[in-house]
Amino acid sequence: MLDRLLPLFPAHPGGRSPVTCEYRCGNACARPEANESANEYFGDVVKDISRRRVFKAGAVLAAAAGGFAALSGTAAAAPAGHAPRPPRPVPGTDFTPVPPNKLDAVSVPDGYAQRVVVRWGDPVVAGAPKFDFAKQTAAAQAKQFGYNNDFVGLIPQDPLGLSNLLVVNHEYTTEVHMFPADQYDPANPTEEQAKIAWAAHGLSVLQARRDPIHGGLEVVPSRYGRRITLDTIFEVRGPAAGSKFLKTSADPSGRRVRGTQNNCSGGVTPWGTVLSGEENFDQYFANSDKVTDPVAAARLKRYSVGAGTSTRKWERFDKRWDVAQEPNEPNRFGWVVEIDPNDPNSTPVKHTALGRFKHEAANIKITADGRVAVYSGDDSRFEYIYKFVSKGKYKPGNSAHARRHNSALLDEGTLYVGRFTGDSPAAEIDGKGTLPADGEFDGTGEWLPLVSGDKSFVDGFTAEEVYVFTRQAADKVAATKMDRPEDIEPNPVNGRIYAALTNNSDRGATGKAGVDEPNPRVGNKNGHILEWEEDCGDAASTRFSWRLLLVCGDPKAADTYFGGFPKDQVSPISCPDNVAFDRHGNLWIATDGNALGANDGLFSVPVTGPERGHVKQFLSVPVGAETCGPVVTDNLVLVAVQHPGENAASSANPTSHWPDGGTAQPRPAIVSVWKKGRFGLPGRIGER
Repeated sequence: MLDRLLPLFPAHPGGRSPVTCEYRCGNACARPEANESANEYFGDVVKDISRRRVFKAGAVLAAAAGGFAALSGTAAAAPAGHAPRPPRPVPGTDFTPVPPNKLDAVSVPDGYAQRVVVRWGDPVVAGAPKFDFAKQTAAAQAKQFGYNNDFVGLIPQDPLGLSNLLVVNHEYTTEVHMFPADQYDPANPTEEQAKIAWAAHGLSVLQARRDPIHGGLEVVPSRYGRRITLDTIFEVRGPAAGSKFLKTSADPSGRRVRGTQNNCSGGVTPWGTVLSGEENFDQYFANSDKVTDPVAAARLKRYSVGAGTSTRKWERFDKRWDVAQEPNEPNRFGWVVEIDPNDPNSTPVKHTALGRFKHEAANIKITADGRVAVYSGDDSRFEYIYKFVSKGKYKPGNSAHARRHNSALLDEGTLYVGRFTGDSPAAEIDGKGTLPADGEFDGTGEWLPLVSGDKSFVDGFTAEEVYVFTRQAADKVAATKMDRPEDIEPNPVNGRIYAALTNNSDRGATGKAGVDEPNPRVGNKNGHILEWEEDCGDAASTRFSWRLLLVCGDPKAADTYFGGFPKDQVSPISCPDNVAFDRHGNLWIATDGNALGANDGLFSVPVTGPERGHVKQFLSVPVGAETCGPVVTDNLVLVAVQHPGENAASSANPTSHWPDGGTAQPRPAIVSVWKKGRFGLPGRIGER
């Protein structure tokens, strides 16, 4: 039946397949945006030219201090009478780019090798049975590597990074690909199939060893092996713990949640734990249309919680997925969760002080006075960028005491939402990607406080309501509507913050928010990369300067921009999703839903100096897959290959046989890539 229904699905933006859209986010792009607020924010109405002068003057001062402008730089002029020398490749990016392709393989540069580290169904916990695609059980899956790996965290356990803890998110399940086609009926799944899917969600913790001779990463048996699933108990902490909005019949305390779901990207904390963002949780729930209280109904609608039956039909087997019976259960998801992989017996945590929305990730920067700032994007069209700053101060180290202390910092502080203002006249932002007269999409911004402790800064909202219904609070203060803000990470070298804005095909459509300088293209199908620097480089600051590093797409297209680098020398890139940094400060970008017709990939780009904006494709993933992760070290690159072959309607006719080849069903997996060096030893990534 699914094969016949798929062609009737609405058109899907970018390069995603209908199956991916259905199972990953519940066809979010085919539904109206959850953000129907009519807030008119400063970016639309204030184009103060004097602000531009102030910004430029500040940039000059920053340059003198080695700040924002100085770090972006261009090549110095050659001495008179001498031809300019071609710039040397930036360390970490010296490799021959992989051309865009449609191969059913992970393609890497010449001179590099690869190995699958772990795949769906491989053992994680001692006693896990061998994977059998045709004879799966929930008990087996609870001990095996989960489905659709996304975030990858690598936590070294020794100075050389030979022994590591590997933490991986399992974002969502695609049941029509997880089971033989003659076993799975989308209209009538079995209870056991539902329980297998519950066990395939969550996270996996493994121990992995890097081979110092042959390169690559391999999983080794370990006491750290752990599966966290939709049946794992989480402790709710922070100011909303025990809230009346979190209480259910199964948990009248509102302090213990069963499971985590749709865990997208995340981050490794300075103290050695992992933060994971619960993203498209709304799609798992059913029957929100039966909620009659208008206030509760509006809150559910703002989070796109499903009406009618759900895609997976889980509500048939557990009433917690039925909003009509458990109206507060959706409020127990959409948080940042924290896992301590160092302690297999620890109880994972949901941190309510960081707000509730569709968290793509959560990444940390230490403030000038030693506090913790956490950045996170709300991954939906026209949603917002957030920052949390702790009240208490960070304790260096990763001892058990330090981990407990630092984890508690995330339970008390101030939650902010971002407002971005362009410095160019509105008439210069024409929606076609044309650069304004000053040659950059840039401007300033401010962090608007939403809540701190039990004090709300939003009129008409209690502190409790701000934490649980954060989207509506952000609407009220007129935050800037962004083009799907996804992964956000601080650069460890230059201190700036980088955000991937994946796409927004509805930007500028009738009745939708129009273009502005931070989101400058109508029908933005290829996305862009946003860069900002907090005032004085301090993550605790409430003001910042920003600009776009990349406006992605086909370099031959007029609406693209690559940091000022010559467009005829860059790799095409579309739909940036996850980001990472190498030790040189180069930005690495994983893509999701390439709208240019090729497979998704991983790209490097210097962010300073004469090669700022020089995008080079490092690898591509197989047919139908998305590139997730990534991790980039001196000797190793890790990527999560998510949903290979998901452009097929079901498992009956797979379009991919990766990673096992032959006639095998595709399986999501983690891949390690390393450079083949001299004398058989691995070399350094991105160095000849």
